[in-house]
Amino acid sequence: MARKTRYAQVGCGGRSGMYTKAICERYAETCEIVAICDVNAGRMRLKNARIAGFGGKPAPMYPAADFDRMIAETRPDKVIVTTGPDATHSDYIVRAMELGVDVITEKPMTTDEDRCRRILRTRAATGRHVQVTFNYRYAPHRSQLKEMLDAGDVGEVYSVDFTWPLDTKHGADYFRRWHRRLANSGSLLVHKATHHFDLVNWWIGDVPEEVFCHASRRYYTPATAERMGLADRSQRCLDCPCKDRCRFHLDLAGNETLKELYLDNEAEDGYFRDRCVFSSEIDIWDNMSVSVRYRRGAILNYLLFAYSPWEGYQVAFNGSRGRLEHNSMEASYVSGASADEPGEVKRKQTTITLYREFSGPQSIPVRTAAGGHGGGDPVLLADIFEPDAPADPLHRKADHVDGTYSILIGVAAYRSVQWARPVKIAELVGDAPL
Repeated sequence: MARKTRYAQVGCGGRSGMYTKAICERYAETCEIVAICDVNAGRMRLKNARIAGFGGKPAPMYPAADFDRMIAETRPDKVIVTTGPDATHSDYIVRAMELGVDVITEKPMTTDEDRCRRILRTRAATGRHVQVTFNYRYAPHRSQLKEMLDAGDVGEVYSVDFTWPLDTKHGADYFRRWHRRLANSGSLLVHKATHHFDLVNWWIGDVPEEVFCHASRRYYTPATAERMGLADRSQRCLDCPCKDRCRFHLDLAGNETLKELYLDNEAEDGYFRDRCVFSSEIDIWDNMSVSVRYRRGAILNYLLFAYSPWEGYQVAFNGSRGRLEHNSMEASYVSGASADEPGEVKRKQTTITLYREFSGPQSIPVRTAAGGHGGGDPVLLADIFEPDAPADPLHRKADHVDGTYSILIGVAAYRSVQWARPVKIAELVGDAPL
């Protein structure tokens, strides 16, 4: 029997389950988890219980401080980084490469320019590989857009108009978790929008050069709570006197998965998963408008807001030979609430419309597939874990370069807000090898 590929997984929270399940079930003959690592011992114990439930062998558990010892003792071929907060990704990415191990990391690769440059310098010095798991690329309808753009259906792309509303279920969830602090997540301009910026970079096959951003927090504020009659709220949902009349109440005790992952393990690390979405401690934005200029001259106009009555996105590509429109309305979710399909969204309405030069609209049949993130997760997992995955003409597998450009649009956007000026990507990369 051929030797199995050995994986260590760092971070045992809600975003880790998809990879664990895939290794233990679909790819059990070729892959194995040889170690798990986290700051929270309770979540590591829960992870091992789930590994056993998936039919796998419980893995040795290592506290985060013993990451080096884990690598030395278990000798993984690759480290899967699924930690939160996002600002911690770079620590494990860099150290794994320094210890001679390749890395698979959840998005975003990291959250600011200093951490990004550190990753780039370490990768160049060690020659190790970093794969960033952009599952949005793999959804059939998004791959379909890439094929149409590559085929020249609208000619050269001159501009992109992209709006992504997050609803008051999914959007609010970022304001009760660690994401609510810029230092942890880089704001939604990095944590969430890294998906969206990567899609545009990949769709049009170009490199971003300059970014300008306006951003504000208008909805998830103490003033909104006052308007809703929630003046007597507390700092978390668990003990809040408003919970019976607050539409944003999150019942950790009433959701088995969230209870196991977070409520039952609060004593381990002091992390509260259900903080008030109207807290004055929040320092990220819920209302963001970004303009990006690309190397070949295309301009992206991007709008992200987190308080919509419905969720989905609208994107349009305007080119030398026409216009391509893609709209998708989706059902949202609360992250971590499902152990089986992390990131699951069920598409309610999706359209693709092509307007060729001097012609009327042409409705394009939309490809569909089952699975998380619009059918993208199973294809992504195959790309990660299949030992002999076929060559992909769409080049969906993302590396450190893709990870860099996606996050640095977001970093440039929040630096633009802080510095009140346009920000060039080159000034953030500096002399780091890209």
